[in-house]
Amino acid sequence: MLELRHVDSFYGSIQALRDVSMRVEQGEIISLIGANGAGKTTTLMSICGVVPPRSGEILFEGKPIQELSTDQIVALGISQVPEGRLIFPGLTVTENLDMGAFLRRDRAGIKRDQEYIYELFPILSSRRRQFGGTLSGGEQQMLAISRALMARPRLLLLDEPSLGLAPLIIRQIFEIIEKINKESNTTIFLVEQNANQALKVAHRGYVMENGRITMSDVAAHLLENEDVKKAYLGL
Repeated sequence: MLELRHVDSFYGSIQALRDVSMRVEQGEIISLIGANGAGKTTTLMSICGVVPPRSGEILFEGKPIQELSTDQIVALGISQVPEGRLIFPGLTVTENLDMGAFLRRDRAGIKRDQEYIYELFPILSSRRRQFGGTLSGGEQQMLAISRALMARPRLLLLDEPSLGLAPLIIRQIFEIIEKINKESNTTIFLVEQNANQALKVAHRGYVMENGRITMSDVAAHLLENEDVKKAYLGL
């Protein structure tokens, strides 16, 4: 579904990604793990067109997208939940969901998807008229994921969904990620510093260090890898 081929990305003169190649198959959950500053978020930003690669290719369903605008990439079926959630604090929960469906015109489908969101996250149903900025951190993360789902993506990019959340909420978020993948066959590309949780829900994983992919394997194998245990799992 998604393939990066020898991607180099820069912030000005500073190179953030170096010869990055990876692939994401239809229906998978892929986890990209690494230390803070390794280049994980830049990888997602490059896929979304926010930080276009200076060289290399990004293919979505076999077609290059690295020169498309962000809105064109979203229209193809790729949505991102950014690090730090970045919901619209002055809009209600329902209005935030409406913003996620901005490019859609199928009103009946939008209504059905909103009801699915409220089944997926019952707490949001009870908060639907509440301003996003008054929600707890966990509720805002649920809203950020829900807003992305309202675009009806085929590929969902998640950037640090566990950041700043309590352990109980983190478990709930990852359970929902698995549920979204299984129920709607949505392909998920997950960027996480919480390597243990990320690899437990993933089918395959990649390890990034200093802007390079240094390791890739089935997620279960990475969980048992001694180098991964020492560097990212605290074991």
